[in-house]
Amino acid sequence: MCLAIPGKIIAIDNEIGDVDFGGVVKRINVSMVDAKVGDWAVVHAGFAIEIMDEEDARETLKLWNDVLDHDGVSYK
Repeated sequence: MCLAIPGKIIAIDNEIGDVDFGGVVKRINVSMVDAKVGDWAVVHAGFAIEIMDEEDARETLKLWNDVLDHDGVSYK
């Protein structure tokens, strides 16, 4: 099973992108999707596997926060 949190692409250099996951920036491979700076990406195992619109990304983050808040943790 794949559980992924959307992140916002903040930079791209060739096939490598910097993705912001609530303040934590990770370098990921974007070669499998048509990505551009400002897009929201679902990332698995270091690869962007899907581009999603901002509304869906924010709703997904809200759902994650609801789950984590249940346990007293929050992902921003």
